[in-house]
Amino acid sequence: MALKPQLAAFLDVVKELGLKPVAELTPVEAREQMEAAVRARDLPPIEVGDVDDRAIPGPGGDIPVRIYRPAGGDGPLGALVYFHGGGHVIGSLFTHDAASRALCRQAGILVMSVDYRMGPEHRFPAAVEDAYAATAWLSANAGEMGVDAGRIAVGGDSAGGNLSLVVSLLARDGGGPAIAFQLLIYPVLDYTGGTPSYELYGQGYGPLEAATIPWFRRHYLNSDDDLADWRASPGRAESFAGLPQTLVITAECDILNHEDRDCVRRLIADGVPTEHVDFDGMIHAFFTLAPMIDDATAAQTLAAKHLKSAIG
Repeated sequence: MALKPQLAAFLDVVKELGLKPVAELTPVEAREQMEAAVRARDLPPIEVGDVDDRAIPGPGGDIPVRIYRPAGGDGPLGALVYFHGGGHVIGSLFTHDAASRALCRQAGILVMSVDYRMGPEHRFPAAVEDAYAATAWLSANAGEMGVDAGRIAVGGDSAGGNLSLVVSLLARDGGGPAIAFQLLIYPVLDYTGGTPSYELYGQGYGPLEAATIPWFRRHYLNSDDDLADWRASPGRAESFAGLPQTLVITAECDILNHEDRDCVRRLIADGVPTEHVDFDGMIHAFFTLAPMIDDATAAQTLAAKHLKSAIG
């Protein structure tokens, strides 16, 4: 239950930035703070073959996406549709640029990062609709994009992991698009919260605190009635049977750890080929802290290894 020394030292440095708890900010302020914190890292971008910003059609208008291609990729590529974290309220293509680059480079696959609509401007289920539409678009346009339609994965961290699981469920129940693999990085699975992990790690363990979930819920959902909808809280889905091969990455000191472990148990019980790796002494959002945190680098390498094996 103790933070690893390297991470604890990093969080001490972050404290000096004077960042405010997300729950004390407006959505616009929280977005600006997250962007500024990432910009302050001032790290050189990871080199990939090509990066292209474009817009694809979606149910609520064009969806901005950022497409990363590996250097020297021959023939149709495997592809990952990536959804960023941020409680369906904050986060952007920019805040998750480095992680997308790392997965593209290490796995040798195309990565399409999706700037889905967020609350409170666009409440649930707008993010779900955009996530599914983006995945279906890449599948339908695989040939033009140089992608093998049989080797498309979905993945994301936190809210992005939530959307990945929801897209997999929608694709299963709707007869497509085909999804070969899902990468779930400490996904939020039930916006109700209140599991034992909330008591253990609800304060003092990084940016996601027990008080943050109600803030996200208030800005993302239309009302508490949405909590019962598995598209908002996919941990409430009746069954995970028939879902694609899955890697679940979790952090020990994370308020979502309990619900994520429960998800892993259900995936395995429902016959889904699943591997789970829990990173001791890590917090929510650690995945995007590479190369500053060694375990973040290890988690990205692990994810890339599984992606390369499944769809590379």
